This record gives sequence, structure tokens and C-alpha cells, in this order.
Amino acid sequence: MGKAYKMNIAGLERALPLCRVTDDLYIGAFVIFGDPELTTACANALLEKAPEYDYLITAEAKGIPLVHEMARINNNQKYVLARKGPKLYMRNIMSATVRSITTAKEQTLYLDGNDAELMKGKRIVIVDDVISTGESLRAIEELVHMAGGNIVGRMCILAEGDAICREDITYLHELPLFNADGTVK
Repeated sequence: MGKAYKMNIAGLERALPLCRVTDDLYIGAFVIFGDPELTTACANALLEKAPEYDYLITAEAKGIPLVHEMARINNNQKYVLARKGPKLYMRNIMSATVRSITTAKEQTLYLDGNDAELMKGKRIVIVDDVISTGESLRAIEELVHMAGGNIVGRMCILAEGDAICREDITYLHELPLFNADGTVK
């Protein structure tokens, strides 16, 4: 195994493998897929900080287990998902483009018109696992605004890079960026 960054996340110890973005920029890979203990701990910790809301929204795919667990714990009947591709069952689709730090190409997020109708005039909290450049967040914000929703919170487990300095994001922990040798930038 290569270099890893060890950190305490929502009271649990985890080692995040360091992954190359460029020759002089590495990130700690944070993946909650397959880790229900961490997902539940993070969901509980975020809900303690969450404002009053009507619906949670996240982007496909890594935010799904987190937003699902937050909704389950809070007895929500529905949460909203911005998809990476339109599905046959989606109607009156809205879209916004995104280029995140972990994606090598531009992507588009899609919102089902039925979900958009639910969000109209409602209090919406955007949830993600990690916010770094803020590009995924910006795309989801665009979709919420197109739907007529009112964003009352932006939450994530880890804030990375420039996101650490943003005052409009609620997060549990800071995740530093790394040099090629594994030292913190």
C-alpha cells in the first residue's frame, strides 16, 4: 500500500490513501462506500449541525449513502438526488455542468422535474462527502435555484483546499492537500 493520511473522522480512525491529481498535488481519498459505521457516525454528526430543512439533496454517487443515512436517522420520507445521467423515468429534466477535482472531464448533473417541483419554495440542505473546489456544490446550487428551492445549508464531512476557508459550508473536519512526498501542503 502507498502513502496514507490517518485522521479521526466523526470519532473513528481512518487512513485515507493519497492519490495523485498532478505531479505536485495529491489528495486524501475519502470514500464512505462500504463503511456503514463511518457513514452513520458522519450522518449523526452532520445532523447535529444541520439547520431546519425540508429536503436534503446530493450529487450522485459518493454522497448517496451519507444523505440516505441522514434522511433515515431524521425520519425524512424523501431526499433528492442530482444524477450524472438522465434516466428514462425522469421528466422535465433540468441540468447543470460540473468539473470537480476528482473528475478528469466535464460532467453534467441532472434533476428530475418531479423532484424540482417538490423543492419549489422549500428549505434545502446540500450534502456531500467532500467539498474541495466547490464545483459540484455550485452545480447543485444551480439546480436548486432553477427548481425554486431555498438553500439553507451546505454540509459535508470533509472540507479540502479552498473550501476550508469558505464560511458558507458546514463541515466536520479539514482535509489538507498533499505534496508528492506525502507531506501536507
